[in-house]
Amino acid sequence: MEAESEPYVRLASLRQLHRGMADMNTARSLADTLQTVADGVVDSLGYELACVNLVRPDGDLVVAAFSGNAAAEALITGRVGSRASWERRLSMGESWGDLIFIPHTEGWVLDDDDVPQWYTDGPAPRFEDEWHPSDRLFAPMYAPGPQGGGAGELVGVLSVDRPRNGRLPGAWGREALQMYAFQAAIAISNARLRSNMQRALVRLEREQQALRASEESFRQAFEYAPSGMAVAEMGGDQHGRILRTNDALCRLLGRPASVMRRYSFSDLVHPEDIGTLLRTSAEGGRAELRLARRDGTYVWVSLRNSVVADAADGPRFLLSHVEDIEDRKRRELHLAHRASHDSLTGLPNSAELRARLSARLCRQRPSVLPAAVDEAMAAFESFDSQDAAHGPPAFDRGHDFDFPPEAEGFEGYDHHVHAIAPDGDRDDGAKGLAVLFCDLDGFKSINDRFGHNAGDTVLIEVARRLSNGVRDGDTVARLGGDEFVILANGLGRADAQDLAVRLRNEIIQPIRAEGRAVRVGASFGIGWAHCGMTADEVLKSADERMYVEKRSRPKQHRRAG
Repeated sequence: MEAESEPYVRLASLRQLHRGMADMNTARSLADTLQTVADGVVDSLGYELACVNLVRPDGDLVVAAFSGNAAAEALITGRVGSRASWERRLSMGESWGDLIFIPHTEGWVLDDDDVPQWYTDGPAPRFEDEWHPSDRLFAPMYAPGPQGGGAGELVGVLSVDRPRNGRLPGAWGREALQMYAFQAAIAISNARLRSNMQRALVRLEREQQALRASEESFRQAFEYAPSGMAVAEMGGDQHGRILRTNDALCRLLGRPASVMRRYSFSDLVHPEDIGTLLRTSAEGGRAELRLARRDGTYVWVSLRNSVVADAADGPRFLLSHVEDIEDRKRRELHLAHRASHDSLTGLPNSAELRARLSARLCRQRPSVLPAAVDEAMAAFESFDSQDAAHGPPAFDRGHDFDFPPEAEGFEGYDHHVHAIAPDGDRDDGAKGLAVLFCDLDGFKSINDRFGHNAGDTVLIEVARRLSNGVRDGDTVARLGGDEFVILANGLGRADAQDLAVRLRNEIIQPIRAEGRAVRVGASFGIGWAHCGMTADEVLKSADERMYVEKRSRPKQHRRAG
């Protein structure tokens, strides 16, 4: 009877086995897959109890699913067994193919290890092939090897107990459990992969949401910032081209956003500030410069650039913060002007005069150096590529041309032009930096007779006439009181004397002060600045010549009344 019914039983078992495999491969999550695997052992393979021990990332195994006994399930689900204990179990007992059977005669050795287990009751077996309550049967679950090779990584272990027929599984039962464990390993691996993909998708969606929120926050911060903001290209042919601006920057420069995108900052910056802009754009950082408004005026701004980089492609664009500092800059320039200019006349004051004069002088007295350098420069200019075969012109000391001893210690002739005084009292055609020291004659009497307001009016008018009487680039400064100094470069001796006469004639013209016409005269002393002198020495020389000139003129000729 048994032999005749065996084919039917096997066919039913195959159907149950196929249904269990289909269920575990269609589970929606890893947890559902694990539970389906445990349930399939009970429902499809004819065991009363089944446990899925899953390998954790740290290598230990955790009881992840249990089927067949609610009390046992509550007792051991979630408990962990060490990898060492599991490897000991899988290395002992009898090997039934990939299965490990540890009979009750050997299992007592494992009673004290840390692998979670349950205990069942029942009578001792009466026959040789009966199942003993202390027998243990394990089905290791290995993921498939790469490219269809042998067993791969251990995924977990199926523990089964109590076959329903009470007998040790035969060849068919062992093959079915081994096949089921192999398919369970595939299903668990796939479920893990799906779970990881789902977590990755959830994480990606969260990151995208965070990115969208960040972009929206940036957009609002950019658009509604109280100061100007711009995004500009960095690198390539379009370096510096403005891609995006906010309303504050458009209002500041009086240009709509559509027009701003036609420009780069180099198109809008003041010509004198282009170097500052290029350094700031290349390195990031902060600079103060002037940008052009639509009406042609310029506004002082503080420009702060941040280089926004891409980890793969390098720098991509510049984020520029543009702050209007026109009022502060105007105050700073006003304070700087007050510090360097006379508050009454608006002319450069004594400190500014000395600074400008000192900037034209160096410590090295030129002596015969200008002629020597002219000779050297002429030799250099006459040298061209056709002379290259004969070597460079002999500029080095020890060759045919020697710099004079006076050139020793002189620094930077290539960027400095020596200030040279005409030689002697005759006009030999030499031109230099003339320093005209002007002292007003009769000014004290105006102060005494008509008051300081009248005196201030006279000083203001004299300053205006002196400024109108010199060339652009010349300096007219008020040294203090009624003393003025004029710095005029490139004048010969006769030129300087003619200038002094013209300025004196302008000054002696009547000046309207406090409702009356007054006159003052002027005495001029002409000094010459040259390298090797200090600014104070130059001014002292011109002052002394002014007093010589004042004493040499009759008192009645010093002013016109």
